[in-house]
Amino acid sequence: MFAMQLRQHHQPLEWVELPDPEPGPDEIRIRIGACGVCRTDLHVVDGELANPTLPIIPGHEIVGRIDKLGSNVTSLSVGERVGIPWLGHTCGHCYYCTHGMENLCDHPLFTGFTRNGGYATMTVADARYAFPMGDKGEDKDLAPLLCAGLIGWRCLSKAGDGKKIGLYGFGAAAHIIIQVLRWQGREVYAFTSPGDTEKQAFARSLGAVWAGGSDELPPEQLDAVILFAPVGALVPAGLKAVRKGGKVVCGGIHMSPIPSFSYDTLWEEREIVSVANLTRQDGLDFLKLAPEIGIKVTNTPYALKDANQALDDLRHGRFEGAAVLIP
Repeated sequence: MFAMQLRQHHQPLEWVELPDPEPGPDEIRIRIGACGVCRTDLHVVDGELANPTLPIIPGHEIVGRIDKLGSNVTSLSVGERVGIPWLGHTCGHCYYCTHGMENLCDHPLFTGFTRNGGYATMTVADARYAFPMGDKGEDKDLAPLLCAGLIGWRCLSKAGDGKKIGLYGFGAAAHIIIQVLRWQGREVYAFTSPGDTEKQAFARSLGAVWAGGSDELPPEQLDAVILFAPVGALVPAGLKAVRKGGKVVCGGIHMSPIPSFSYDTLWEEREIVSVANLTRQDGLDFLKLAPEIGIKVTNTPYALKDANQALDDLRHGRFEGAAVLIP
C-alpha cells in the first residue's frame, strides 16, 4: 500500500510504501476510495493535539470497500462500502462507555491520530466503528459526511431547537449543516473571516438569510451559535450575538486561547458548551437522514500524493466546502 505519513510535527507528510496491513480478529481491511481532509488533520500535523502516535497516517473521513474481514467479524461482508470516522475504538467498560457517552471514553483510539487513517490506498479499522454506506453516491461526496457532517450534527444537538442559528467559520462542516438547518426550517446566519465576500456569497447561495464578517453582529439576536472556526476570540463574539438564555457551541477539537471578557457578556443564563467526538449512534442517525435531506457536498478533489497541498489550501481557505483525497 501507499500512504502519506507524518513522521514529525510541523513537517510535510512523506510519500511511503508500506506492507498491506493485516486486520486483527475484530477488524476489517478497507481499500480506500476517498478520504476527506479535515481541520483536525491540521491540528495533528501542527502538534496541537496531545499524545499522538508517530509516525501516523492522518485522515478520518474514509470511504472505501471492505477487502478482508477479521476472523470475528460477522456483521459486514467483503465488497461492502463502509465509512470510517474519527472515533476508531472505545474501551467499552469505563463510566462513559457504560452510560451512553462513548465519545468521552477514557481509553479511546482515534483514526488518523492514534491509529492509522485514510491518507493511504488501504487501511484497517475496528469493524464495530465502521458505518455501512450503501451504494448510492460517489465516495468523494460521502467522505466529508464522516466528520464535517457528523460533528456538525452533534453540535446541532447541543445547540437546541432554536429558530435562529449562527455559524462561525463557513467551511466543510458549516456548508453541510446549513443544509440540515434549512431542511428543518430554521434560519441560518453565517459568519466568515472579515472581508471574505466569496464565502459570504457561498453561504447565501446555500440559504443563509444573512452573511457577514465575524467582527460584525447579526441583524437580530440568535438562539444559538456554533463555532466551527478554532478561534478563541469568537467565544465572546458569539455570546454577544445570542439572546438571553442562548448557547455558544464550540465544535472544534482544538481552539486558540479564549480571551477574558466581562461577566455581563455571559450573564442572563447564556451558555458555553463544547462538543467532543461523536457516538456511533450519532453516525447512524445522521447517515440515515442525510439521503432524505439530499445533502450536496461541495468538494475539491486532490490526488493522494498532493495531500500537503490540500492541507495548505485548507489552512489558507483557498476552496469552498471540503477537500477530498483520491487514491
